[in-house]
Amino acid sequence: MSRPLAELLAEYDPQLPLEEALTIPASWYIDPRVLELERKTTFARTWQLAARADQVREPGQYVTCEIAGEPILVVRGEDGVLRGFFNVCRHHAAAVMTQREGCAKNLRCPYHGWTYTLQGALKGTPGFVSECHFDRAGQGLAPVAIHEWENWVFVRLDAQGLSFEEAFGSRLLNEIGLLGLSRMGWFERRHYYFDCNWKVFVDNYLDGGYHVPHLHKGLDSVLDFKNYRIENGPRHCLQSSPMMKGAIEQFAAVRGGERALYYWVHPNFMINWYEGMMDTNLVLPLGVDRTEVIFDFWFADVSEAARERNHASVEVGQIIQDEDMAICKSVQRGLNSRAYSTGRLSIRREAGEHLFHRLLHADLTADS
Repeated sequence: MSRPLAELLAEYDPQLPLEEALTIPASWYIDPRVLELERKTTFARTWQLAARADQVREPGQYVTCEIAGEPILVVRGEDGVLRGFFNVCRHHAAAVMTQREGCAKNLRCPYHGWTYTLQGALKGTPGFVSECHFDRAGQGLAPVAIHEWENWVFVRLDAQGLSFEEAFGSRLLNEIGLLGLSRMGWFERRHYYFDCNWKVFVDNYLDGGYHVPHLHKGLDSVLDFKNYRIENGPRHCLQSSPMMKGAIEQFAAVRGGERALYYWVHPNFMINWYEGMMDTNLVLPLGVDRTEVIFDFWFADVSEAARERNHASVEVGQIIQDEDMAICKSVQRGLNSRAYSTGRLSIRREAGEHLFHRLLHADLTADS
């Protein structure tokens, strides 16, 4: 018989300081009930990346996606206002827009032809003539909170929750604002599929570079690991490192500048910034031991002349992800072992991971 979920959540003590702290227990990575609770709390109540801003700049442009199991639609109205909706027809629940992105004059469900304006109002109901007590005005698409920031569009599923400014924090918003990301052009998207729980990927990202000298020889050759820094905000972590010339040319040629910046925002969004390029990571749970990580690659120069170098940079990212995929799969296997329950955290390296675990615990126990 499985143990009560409340008992599993109580095994973690968020009050322990970093010098005494343990990781969250292995059960949190392997029990489907924890994942379901995360979808209802962590992923529904936080601001989730839904689109790139360049995908929805013009009236009629739209993007669809799935967040915490919910179908979502982001669309620019004829009035120029960006809106977000649950991509669910109010008639019989089919997806209204079925393409990942596009441009439309109205939003038409392919099932029975119900049609909505770009503002989400119900416009057409074929076959409906004199149905009693049918309030057309109250049958528009259900909205979600939406916020456009820098190069991205975020949505929040729950009607109640932190504002975007509260969730991201003024410090993070100001720091990112100084990077001039509006000058960056989107270049390519890649999807990586990890055989692990989504939190394994986040833990790996937040270990303060602990694994870099051992696992990522190429990346290690361009980072000054001795001067790697970790700085926590209320709901984000910045890891940064001075850059070196590097001994491995494949990496040195495409990872330069004075300092690398690695931002994580609770729970599943990362910005990796180097001089002249960046990539973003969006971590999506597909199952208790299956995770999709979406990488978007951005460059200051996306001209044809820069294409070869940009591709070389993306391929360096591919090498790093191949290495991470293997170790994350190994960790997930170990989390299922009777030999493991929790592990200690490094004071020097794993403050970001400690923050993540405490925020997650707060999410999962907020309603208890």
